[in-house]
Amino acid sequence: MRIEIISPFVDRQHGTERAIAELAERLAFQHRDSVHLFSQRVSDLRLSEGDAGEDQAGLFWHRVPALRGPHLLGFVAWLFLNRRERSRVALHSRQQAGVTFSPGINALDADVIQVHAVFHRLVELQSAGNQSGLRGLHRRIYYALLRFLERRIYRDPRVILAAGSKHTADQIQRYIGRNDVAIIPHGVDHRWFSPQAVQAMRAGARKKYRCEENEIILLLIGNDWRNKGLNTLLAALARCADLPLRLLVAGQDEPAPMRAEAARLGIGARVEFLAPLQDVRELYAAADILTAPSREDSFNFPVLEAMSCGLPTIVSSRAGMSYWLKDGEDTLLLRDPEDAEELAGKLRELAASRERREELARAAQQTAAQFSWDRHAADLRQLLLRAAERKHNAAK
Repeated sequence: MRIEIISPFVDRQHGTERAIAELAERLAFQHRDSVHLFSQRVSDLRLSEGDAGEDQAGLFWHRVPALRGPHLLGFVAWLFLNRRERSRVALHSRQQAGVTFSPGINALDADVIQVHAVFHRLVELQSAGNQSGLRGLHRRIYYALLRFLERRIYRDPRVILAAGSKHTADQIQRYIGRNDVAIIPHGVDHRWFSPQAVQAMRAGARKKYRCEENEIILLLIGNDWRNKGLNTLLAALARCADLPLRLLVAGQDEPAPMRAEAARLGIGARVEFLAPLQDVRELYAAADILTAPSREDSFNFPVLEAMSCGLPTIVSSRAGMSYWLKDGEDTLLLRDPEDAEELAGKLRELAASRERREELARAAQQTAAQFSWDRHAADLRQLLLRAAERKHNAAK
């Protein structure tokens, strides 16, 4: 089967992009499909050499030029330029495109789309915050365009939709009206994210981040820290001033406002902000508890990765991953992720007992073992086959 995958960039350092990398490699090298990746940049991906023949299996990258400028302009240009490049490749190779897969809105003509975020919901969250000035105006226009495209594309019954969690599928039904969304959870590489791997890294990681022997290290990973619940976590940490807790925050966001908030709460010395790492396992190795009090999360990759590494977790009930978790058994679930008192109580529960942390971690690892990229790719491939059959029948 010939498959086009469209994504601005693909790597293994970001959640959605890692999912695309895992899917593309398995389609190309396990299922022997001819996979054509249209992207602006690619890293840490196994690519095939040469040009693909009509039935040649492999993973072939077609570079799409990027336009510098405001995000809105870059997005509109991306839609046009990847379509132009796909047309050029089809004309040059004299081959039909096959089926087109897109993670989210990257094309107007995708056959199968895996929805990673519902922008109708994100706009609701953004409206609760302060959006002023040119940056706020830019974001409002950008989100208005994305909501328009969601309605236009996702409501088309010819487009097959998939979601990484029931949480996202429910939102698609609520905002778009589609109740036929396939739920296909993401996976995790258990050989890479394993207790053995992080344990071997622990001493070096604890030393790097100057962790005292008696300190319990909390970890939050993700971008858009307000949405990830960092405000609530800082307030909860301030309520646990008598405990030897310290927080590492990793991701891409502006640290100044959160650093000021931590200082206002009197916990500035106990919070460290870090840029994304090449190997995120270093953070799991240094940490004792992963905290994920997100206000909205379609899945939350760090939760699954941390569980696979044998870390206890505190997870928001608004995260897609929570659908597969059992409160008190393999995680501690937050009923209201914006309640600092509730989160502080969970922190105290885990800080009080190493045995309790280890108990949760063992069960978490067993739950994480149920998720695999092989299963993820096989399930998505069934949707691609359905789309290919539909296009074939329509062409008769």
